[in-house]
Amino acid sequence: MFFGGRKGSKQGSEQDKVVSIGRFRNKVSVSPMRQAEAYWQALRQGDDVPNRSQVDPRGLENILSQTFIVERIAPGIARFRLAGQKVNEMAGMEVRGMPLSAFFTPDARKQLGAAMEHMFETPAIVELSLLTESTRSHGPREAHILLLPLRSDLGDISRALGVFVSEGNPNGLSQRFSIEDIDMRTIAAAPLASATSDAAKDTKDVEKAAEKNTVNPGFAETQTRFKAEPSIMDEARELLKRRKLNEAARQDTESKQGETSQDEANPVQPKAARGTHLRLVSSRD
Repeated sequence: MFFGGRKGSKQGSEQDKVVSIGRFRNKVSVSPMRQAEAYWQALRQGDDVPNRSQVDPRGLENILSQTFIVERIAPGIARFRLAGQKVNEMAGMEVRGMPLSAFFTPDARKQLGAAMEHMFETPAIVELSLLTESTRSHGPREAHILLLPLRSDLGDISRALGVFVSEGNPNGLSQRFSIEDIDMRTIAAAPLASATSDAAKDTKDVEKAAEKNTVNPGFAETQTRFKAEPSIMDEARELLKRRKLNEAARQDTESKQGETSQDEANPVQPKAARGTHLRLVSSRD
């Protein structure tokens, strides 16, 4: 027989040694999550949370189809603002405008809401380990979601950069996930008060150094302090003041010239000199 083993051969015993390749199947690669977290860490200034406007799609170009942006719209609820192609494929539809909880089973939505609230309020990095619901044709499949908090243009932490990695969606149907594990890592907020005080202290030190006109290090000469330049309003006031003074001087000159002209037209006649009168004095003596 062509397919049968010959008597005495080891073919039958070797078939018993076949090992299922499923045991060696690679798990879902989480490298896109690590890459997104490294990019997010590079955007941070000190210990603060980066702004949404700092996120450049070019920095996540090779994992852009797996990334998304969510916006906090209520306590424990966030909706998709942007989503990559693979995220839409997992939902079987366009997810923009939908809540993130649409991917989860009813029991898992409470856990998701608590985790997102902790992320926005603390703030913290949230990593979710997920499993899909098993069906008749497919067993449960593994997936992961990473959420990284972001500041909005108003300065509040109400955005998040997310990465969705999974084994895919062979049926093209909407997927529902249960949460197997939640990992939350707190982020220390930047000391804004101390930073402000340090900046004010540095400014005062610079002003004091300028007042003393200290000698510059090295071979530099002592720099002469520049006077403060007048503003446009100061120049306008000075110009107006000069104009008023010139106008007053002109009016005074015209007034004096008018009086002189009037005196020349109507000169004052001097009193006529009185002539000498003879006085007759008679005496009967």
